[in-house]
Amino acid sequence: MTLEVLIGRHVVMGRSVLVFFLIALGALSVYPQVVSPTPPKQGDKKADRIEIDTDLVTLTLTVTDSYGRFVSGLEKDAFTVWDEKTRQNITFFSDTDAPVSIGILFDVSGSMDGGKISKARNALARFINTSHPRDEYYLIAFNKRAQLLMDRTRDGEAVLNRLTLVEPKHNTALYDACYLGVERVTRGTHQKKALLIISDGQDNASRYNFKEVRRLMKESDVVIYSVGIMDLRDSSSIEGMQGQAFLDELSSVTGGKSFYPTSEVEMDEIFERIALELRHQYSIGYTPEDFSPNGDWRKVKVKVKRVSGLGRLTVRYRSGYYATPNVK
Repeated sequence: MTLEVLIGRHVVMGRSVLVFFLIALGALSVYPQVVSPTPPKQGDKKADRIEIDTDLVTLTLTVTDSYGRFVSGLEKDAFTVWDEKTRQNITFFSDTDAPVSIGILFDVSGSMDGGKISKARNALARFINTSHPRDEYYLIAFNKRAQLLMDRTRDGEAVLNRLTLVEPKHNTALYDACYLGVERVTRGTHQKKALLIISDGQDNASRYNFKEVRRLMKESDVVIYSVGIMDLRDSSSIEGMQGQAFLDELSSVTGGKSFYPTSEVEMDEIFERIALELRHQYSIGYTPEDFSPNGDWRKVKVKVKRVSGLGRLTVRYRSGYYATPNVK
């Protein structure tokens, strides 16, 4: 059977089981390797589907209390999982601080002018400094096209250096960048995989469309965190609202989260929070007995028990997966 689900991410204590840029010069003139996402052939569903052979459904969970603080230290019996309304036997459980393969998608289009890029880069430094020392990064920058600037590196300082001399230009191919990000990060060394999107969410240059990207994200095991870099002008415009809706939808469908900082201080805190969340998550797994590789969407539901002294707890995770057949 082919399926792998990575669900949600959020916790202050337990845990378990983007990449691109340019360096000023013309349009998006960069010297690094130029890699563009390959569009799927018309009608070829396998072409735009990421499939992995496994008989284990793996969910990544983020648990928070009523104040939004991460909650760690829970045991396996604190969680209950339903797959298509059938209760499952959890056969795998972990809350270790494991490294992550992270794709950093950095918007360098004209809409990121006015100092947005430098502010976002400074906040990204907080993210990298807080992340697991063995995390690996893929850097993708995008304006009118998406380009791979750094391919699998653990050198966070090198990632930041590549984002130093940037001049925002041209339109925005965010959807294409998402495809390229998933394509790269799924080749990562670590079981946990995530995309960090730094953008205003607007797209006006991609070959892919919203529905194709949404489908891809539902089929992949990559969790998305979005940081919307917007000012008052952006958030009140039609384009700005559409961009925010896109970032919200992508993050939600993958079990991640979107953020919209209104100040540099808040932006720094958000990047640090995302890094901490990735390090404090639970990973659980189960094998559904009634699984049929028919390609249907299977809904998943996870509940967490109340813990004395912590009040009501909330668990965030991916809402389901496609039951895809084995890949030959």
